[in-house]
Amino acid sequence: MATENFLSLPTDLPVPYNDGACNHLCGLTLPSITLQATSGATVDLSKEQAPWVVVYCYPRTGRPGQELPGGADAWNAIPGARGCSPQSCGYRDHYAELQALGASVYGLSTQDTEYQSEAVERLHLPFPLLSDEQLTLAKALQLPTFTFAGLELIKRLTLIIRAGRIEEVFYPVFPSDGDAEHVIAWLQARNNQ
Repeated sequence: MATENFLSLPTDLPVPYNDGACNHLCGLTLPSITLQATSGATVDLSKEQAPWVVVYCYPRTGRPGQELPGGADAWNAIPGARGCSPQSCGYRDHYAELQALGASVYGLSTQDTEYQSEAVERLHLPFPLLSDEQLTLAKALQLPTFTFAGLELIKRLTLIIRAGRIEEVFYPVFPSDGDAEHVIAWLQARNNQ
């Protein structure tokens, strides 16, 4: 079995297109839903007090040495699926800049907290990941999902929240490793208004 490098993106990935599945999100007030965080806390994003809350939703992180369910080739063929670890590392590398702009950061997937905790440790993430294993938030917000190898997964998107209300949505996010920089540019523009 070939070892998959989860920290880099192949150059031939298919580009996702905007299917309009997030058009309804801007302006929505978040419902009060608690999610388990890798920090051990439960988080209700509707009650977060930071000036800005950035939630990047991703399908699933892989683990080195473990074959992806359904296989790497099939995963890479899905537009926007590949790149969860590079996206998380981008937020890790720009975390201080995001904090300086008044943003708290969360990653969110349908993986369970135990699985996510391994990724937090391995990737040295300074922020928690949130588990929406039951798709509670995804269904409440009607987030776009897809099914792969029998798993229902959230498509890659990023929410920017202020005072419990969704102010901006980045969708589709591609390439994933540039997401944090796009969010920083948006926050800088908004903070300078």
